[in-house]
This record gives sequence, C-alpha cells and structure tokens, in this order.
Amino acid sequence: MTTEVTVRGITIPPDELSWRFSRSSGPGGQSVNTTDSQAELSFDLAGTVALPPVLRDRALGALSGRLSRGVLTVAASEYKSQLRNREAAAARLSALLTQATAPPRPPRRPTRPTRASVARRLADKQRRARLKRLRGNRAGGGED
Repeated sequence: MTTEVTVRGITIPPDELSWRFSRSSGPGGQSVNTTDSQAELSFDLAGTVALPPVLRDRALGALSGRLSRGVLTVAASEYKSQLRNREAAAARLSALLTQATAPPRPPRRPTRPTRASVARRLADKQRRARLKRLRGNRAGGGED
C-alpha cells in the first residue's frame, strides 16, 4: 500500500494534500494515550489544479454534502499504526474521488409494456374484481 492518492490515472501531488494526526480512540493497548495514530487527510477539491475542470466539477457536484468550504476530509483510525491509518485514509480518498468523478449514467430509454404483460395485468384485474364482487351482499345473492 501507499499514501499516494490516484484518481482515474491522475496522481494528486502531495503538496495539495494536508495531513493531520491525533490520538485515536481505537485499539492500542498501553500506547493508546501516547501515539497520534488517527490520520485525517484533507484535499482542497475546489482549488485543485491536479484534476481537469470536468472531473473537478463532477466531484464538486457529487460530494457537495461532504465538503466544508470546498475541502474534502477523510479520517482513518482503525489501526494501531499511524502509517497503516495514513494508507487507509489515502485509499479511502482515492476511492471516494474515483466514484465521484465517474461519468453520469446514460438516460433510461423509455419502453412500452409487452402485449402479453398488458393481457396478464388485465386478466388479474378481472379475477380480483370478480372475487370482490362475490364477497359483497351475501343475502341478496351476489348482484343487484
């Protein structure tokens, strides 16, 4: 593993990434209160020059709910080691940006129901209507 962040074949330069470390609440044993093992990776998505404008705009639209002033932050604290948490945060950011920069899905082509499916639906409606008609007005013999 590596702490490199790659998005669709483009490697984001390390000077555009900002790391912050703090004490993790996860596993650690005796060293839990002495090591800063939690890793937070921040990336200024709005101000980046590493991504082409098309990909940057797609990511800004897709991740608008996760951004704080155009900055995307990812944290990792599941490992005891700071290095492993750094690798996990970088992998998480890569996956998040790769998914957010995916091209939009093609629009759905409208289709019409087949003649057989329409016939099945209408036959089922008739069957249900007959069943309900037979339920009502037991004393009168069925129909009015």
